[in-house]
Amino acid sequence: MTSPRPASDWHVTDALALRYAEGSAPETDAWSLEKHVESCSPCACRVSAAVRAGAAGPALAAVRAELLTAVGHRPAVAPAATASPLGRGARLWWAAGPALRGSWVVAVALVLGGAFALAYGAGFQGARSMLLALSPVLPLGGVAVSYGRHADPLYEITAATPSGGLRLLLTRTAAVLAVCVPLLTLGGSLLPPVAGFPGVAAWLLPGLALTLATLALGSFVGCRAAAATLAGGWLLAVTGPLLGPPDVGAAGTAGADALALYFSGPVAQGSWAAAAVACAALLVLRRRSFDHLETR
Repeated sequence: MTSPRPASDWHVTDALALRYAEGSAPETDAWSLEKHVESCSPCACRVSAAVRAGAAGPALAAVRAELLTAVGHRPAVAPAATASPLGRGARLWWAAGPALRGSWVVAVALVLGGAFALAYGAGFQGARSMLLALSPVLPLGGVAVSYGRHADPLYEITAATPSGGLRLLLTRTAAVLAVCVPLLTLGGSLLPPVAGFPGVAAWLLPGLALTLATLALGSFVGCRAAAATLAGGWLLAVTGPLLGPPDVGAAGTAGADALALYFSGPVAQGSWAAAAVACAALLVLRRRSFDHLETR
């Protein structure tokens, strides 16, 4: 029995590219081809040429042009023969999702700017605690606008590819966290400290738990509804402490003390860690739900 060739030695033949373009390739061969061309530019060019030369070429070219116009991109004059750093960077930027290309990053910057304005412009002593209270839900907004028919004009296409579904959602969620974690943590460290309040990194476990909870709940109701539900619940929980009296003097620390209960101590942090693990386990069990198109 001949052992299969390593994946690195396998490439798309002209015959397979032609069968794929005609729609006559077996499903397993088609999925293997689609996965392979993600990382092999010569094979991608071979398949693209076969498709363009086939009966579906003109229709696909028209659809592609309309999609590129809808998302604000000009159609390429000619396909690149080989991969380039610029092309790879563009693909990574696109994979990062609509959150990093839209207004969500601006919203995070406005929250940080507002905290600094309150602290250093208005002399508000609770700016750091306010930022810490809001930090766990800021990633949820990025998740909400990163995946789904409401956020991505190419959702139906990307969801049907081997890299779609949960894999793409996790990639875009990681991009959101890669923006939030350094910005919010560094921003909090530059604000005036609040006596007896947890450190600037205390929001990381709550933020991770809420993000994973959004993904897990999103497997049932969609990411947008899940993010809105959890963010709304969190904001209701912290509204009282946030709107409490300023943290001045012994009589004015009730708001900060109440808010600190969500972040401080091994019990609170351990509970958030346990919640994150539980949500991750549920997400693994529900991973196949993201393979289906959203119906709402």
